Amino acid sequence: MATEAKPQRPTGAVTARTGMGDRWHSWLGHHREMAVESLRRFFATPIASGMTALVIAIALALPAALQLGLANFQRAVAGWDGQPQISVFLHMDITEDRAEAFADTLRAELDVAEVTYISPEEALLEFQQAAGLGDALAGLDSNPLPAVLLLRPRDTEAESLEALAERLRESALVDAVVLDMAWVQRLARLTELGRRLSAGLAALLALGVVLVVVNTIRLHIENRREEILVAKLVGGTDAFVRRPFLYSGLCYGFFGGLLAWLLVAVAVALLSGPVAGLSSTYGSGYTLQGPGYRYLLGLTVGAALLGLTGAWLAVARHIQAIEPR
Repeated sequence: MATEAKPQRPTGAVTARTGMGDRWHSWLGHHREMAVESLRRFFATPIASGMTALVIAIALALPAALQLGLANFQRAVAGWDGQPQISVFLHMDITEDRAEAFADTLRAELDVAEVTYISPEEALLEFQQAAGLGDALAGLDSNPLPAVLLLRPRDTEAESLEALAERLRESALVDAVVLDMAWVQRLARLTELGRRLSAGLAALLALGVVLVVVNTIRLHIENRREEILVAKLVGGTDAFVRRPFLYSGLCYGFFGGLLAWLLVAVAVALLSGPVAGLSSTYGSGYTLQGPGYRYLLGLTVGAALLGLTGAWLAVARHIQAIEPR
């Protein structure tokens, strides 16, 4: 009779895997508990928590509003009639048909918004009117002015304009290309100034947010000093003790970022009507662009990370100083 096979006992490796799995589930469970507990404590003191979140929101809303205003300014300038114009002077021997065909070719370019053809006769007439010469040029044997193409590019960036002008100069029909870069360079410098101001203000106020969270978490640690001592007496590690405070910092940052987005959205809503009315007086349909979901995601995630950083700095200094005697 065949002997029955004895059931194999679990090996040490399986036991180790089971132990690691238990510890992993315990670690996740504690994180979940601390996250829920931090939210409960946040809403348990709505006035104090709301004031801290509002301070964070104001600090974050200022650079966010400046950045959004800069983006709206660039949109407004892009639709302004005074945007850069490239003057393309053709050779004197170019016929009107060839000039018109060249203009049609340029109109098909993706980076060209509009092309206006000015014949030599129209150019001479405009010159007479602008210079106030009247009939002084009537005695000329021939028209000294060439045909001109006025190009309005789609992109107002200085690099794109220079590239387009250089490409036009390579044409055999073109005698000269004139690009007035003065106001374009002023606009580029003004935009760069706004970007740097926004970045500097954001860095300064981000530091302020971190300090606000550091001070708030420090007060939380002092208020729960006895609880921390008891946890350490029963064997709680520093990582175990600091976990709820880190989640509290995340809560302050997240809700501060959410409030910052709401403040910017309300400000845009209040200004949209007057801006639309002002633009309509100039025959423009320009409207302000509000903070979208990208702003919401950026503010909440960024603020949560700042809150986590502030909480980490606070617990790194104060938790280790609390030890049972």
